[in-house]
Amino acid sequence: MLEIKDLYFSVDEQDAQSVIHTRTIVKGVSFTFKKGKFYAITGPNGSGKTTIAKLIMGINPITSGSVLLEGRDITSLGVTERARAGIAYSFQNPARFKGLTFRDMLSISAGTTDESELVKVLIRVGICSLDFLDKEVGHALSGGEIKKIELATTIARNPKVAIYDEPDTGIDLWTIGPMIELLKRERDENGATTIVVSHNEKFLQAAEEILLIRDGQIMHVGDLSSTTPLLQDLDFCNWKTICEGEAYARCHR
Repeated sequence: MLEIKDLYFSVDEQDAQSVIHTRTIVKGVSFTFKKGKFYAITGPNGSGKTTIAKLIMGINPITSGSVLLEGRDITSLGVTERARAGIAYSFQNPARFKGLTFRDMLSISAGTTDESELVKVLIRVGICSLDFLDKEVGHALSGGEIKKIELATTIARNPKVAIYDEPDTGIDLWTIGPMIELLKRERDENGATTIVVSHNEKFLQAAEEILLIRDGQIMHVGDLSSTTPLLQDLDFCNWKTICEGEAYARCHR
C-alpha cells in the first residue's frame, strides 16, 4: 500500500571551524505499510523516527530512495501533491493561525462549507459543541483543543495514510484513551493506514506492528512484547512505573 525503499536523508552541517560535514540521519530504510493497519514508530530521541515520517509526507526532501503509494512512485511529488494523493500528516506541535477559525480550516480539509458535513466530522472526533467551530485557531486554545482541531482536519480528508507525530504532546492523560479509540475507529471504518510516531506505551500497545528506529535504521519490527526488552536496553523509561527525579529527566530528555 505504502512502500518506502532504501530511504536516505542527509544534511550538511558546519562545525566550529567552519568546515562543512555531511551527517546522514536516515540510512537506507525500507518497509511496506499495509492498508488498514495500525503502526507505531518509536526509538530514542534523535534516532530519525520523525524524519522518516516527514520523508513519507514530503516535508523533508529525500536524499535518495523512493516512496510508493499504491504502486505509484510519488518520490518527486511535493507535500501538496502527496496530500492530494491521500497522505495526511498531523504535527506534534500544530500551527496556530490568528484570525483563522476552526470552521475555516475544517472547510478547507473537508472540501466543503456545508455545516451538516462539518458536523459529521465533529461527531467522528467527539466534539459536542457547534460553538467550537467558530473558535479562532490562535494561542488562546489549550493543548487539548488544538489537538482536537488537528485530528479533525486530518481525518476530514479521509486519508489513505494518516501520520500522527507524537499525538499525545500537550494533552492530559485522560485524553489519550479516547484519541486511540478514534484512530482505531478511523482505521476500521475507513481503511486508513495509521502511522503514529510515539514513545507513549498506550500508542505502542494499540499498534499492530512497531518499528523501532535507532541511528537512522530499523532496528526491530514486532509487537510490544517483543519490542519492550529492546526499549529497556536502549535506556527507555519503564512505562509501568511513575518516573521521578533523574529517571523522569532521562525519560523526557
